[in-house]
Amino acid sequence: MNAHEYPIPVSELDAGGKEFRFPVRSGWLRGALEGHEATSAGNDGALVVRASKSGHDVVVHGTLDAELTTPCARCLEPAQLKIHSNISVLYVPASRLAGEGDGERELTDEEADTLPFEGETVALDDLVRDELVLEIPMIPLCSEACPGMSPAPDPEQAGDKPIDPRLAPLLDFAARKPK
Repeated sequence: MNAHEYPIPVSELDAGGKEFRFPVRSGWLRGALEGHEATSAGNDGALVVRASKSGHDVVVHGTLDAELTTPCARCLEPAQLKIHSNISVLYVPASRLAGEGDGERELTDEEADTLPFEGETVALDDLVRDELVLEIPMIPLCSEACPGMSPAPDPEQAGDKPIDPRLAPLLDFAARKPK
């Protein structure tokens, strides 16, 4: 059985609910966002949720705060992102969802914020990762005033800075190009 970073034991819940506070560790963030351009900014975040039982279902409300770093879309320098996301989700027993038919089906509006859980533990790990990825802007910027990448310096004006010899064929090609 996998050890979960954000487990909620269903046996500890009642209709009144219980508050859970979890650190969102930078090491976990690096692993959860592996393969994504965004990564941990080095600081731990926080996941604060209130979970309560409603019959066999578990209702979870709370907030997720984290700091990420991703390349700026204009200049490719690191852009710092402060993530603050409100979480509201209903976990239902996986057996109840699986019993509603085999194969793929379309979710109804009521099911959009419904996730399955198995056993006696609701694991919030996938939810936290999904919330983080969804909060990353499509075009992250290091600042609104970012001018973008600076043009490459003119090789003739490079001065005493040596040019990489591997680029010499390109310089020859550029010199032969008609103006």
